[in-house]
Amino acid sequence: MIIEPRMRGFICLTAHPDGCAQNVKNQIEYVKSKGKIEGAKRVLVIGASTGFGLASRITSAFGCDAATIGVFFEKPGTEGKTASPGWYNSAAFEKEAHAAGLYAKSINGDAFSNEIKAQTIDLIKADLGQVDLVIYSLASPVRMHPTTGVLHRSALKPIGGTFTNKTVDFHTGNVTQVSIEPAQQEDIDNTVVVMGGEDWSMWMDAMKAAGVLAEGAMTVAYSYIGPEVTKAVYRNGTIGRAKDHLEATAAVITESLSDLGGKAYVSVNKALVTQASSAIPVIPLYISLLYKIMKREGIHEGCIEQMERLYSDRLYGKSDIPVDAENRIRIDDWEMRDDVQAEVAQLWEEATTESLPGIGDLAGYKNDFLNLFGFGFEGVDYLADTNEVVPVPSIG
Repeated sequence: MIIEPRMRGFICLTAHPDGCAQNVKNQIEYVKSKGKIEGAKRVLVIGASTGFGLASRITSAFGCDAATIGVFFEKPGTEGKTASPGWYNSAAFEKEAHAAGLYAKSINGDAFSNEIKAQTIDLIKADLGQVDLVIYSLASPVRMHPTTGVLHRSALKPIGGTFTNKTVDFHTGNVTQVSIEPAQQEDIDNTVVVMGGEDWSMWMDAMKAAGVLAEGAMTVAYSYIGPEVTKAVYRNGTIGRAKDHLEATAAVITESLSDLGGKAYVSVNKALVTQASSAIPVIPLYISLLYKIMKREGIHEGCIEQMERLYSDRLYGKSDIPVDAENRIRIDDWEMRDDVQAEVAQLWEEATTESLPGIGDLAGYKNDFLNLFGFGFEGVDYLADTNEVVPVPSIG
């Protein structure tokens, strides 16, 4: 079939297998261009198919020469219907890893479930014995709790009062006001259950009990803080409460891994275009202003640049991993530079439908969004008849 992007709101309903493969190849080439990293050799990535998780898997494999197991929940293609982009990304990654002589296997299923945890542990035992690094990069709006059977839904809401500010429809470029009603306690509690640290801790407890964590094993989860302008709806809102819980969980996991000499860290990453961030009011406008400044200053990074720098300059580049006062790795340091944030704040006041094309990088935002689904890459013939059914080699 000829595959074109089909939009519905902030979601693209189609994905292009060749474009996704090109995206993976581009990221691999970037990591290889930066040279080898003396890092982990056996890596589990939970949430391995898109965004920071995919970039972590690529950096582990092609930066550190690591064997990788990736866990994700993606939809394969069927005749006349494309797969989710994460499925195509994972298929392309395995193909490239195997061609390079690297071990790579994947598990497709609900990472919140006890069954997928058990299946993953069995695969580690059978093929790798133990792992040195566990990346936790899950992003889901819902979680079926494995103990209670209750389905929890996260909410993106401010706490304590209605939030009103600017946002942009990145399809049309229209800058408008948006208001979000405050969260109830139930919204906060559900969001912490879905996006907090409980599942991360469950993974690490299960793996430790099964003996599949190597001596000195490290685990890293990903978080975001962001600027003043998004604080009310993000860091001081329901998602922020979940991120606080995730960050507090790192200390709990580190304590539980002390007899192995293991450690848990949270890495605070940069704002990037993802399916999740596109759905958050205010964020697309913020990112379009931020990108314009960071590209001009030569400090802009995508997922792969962020993760390569995290591995080479934080996790494995120094004798001690540099952290902030809350024991977090800060790879958002360039985004949060005082001069960058001061200019964002100034441009925010100026941002209108008319001014945004000049002061922001909405075109870059749109391109990055299309890239998520395999569209907009050079060297891909988007008019060609393309096979939408692509297997992930280790899954079939």
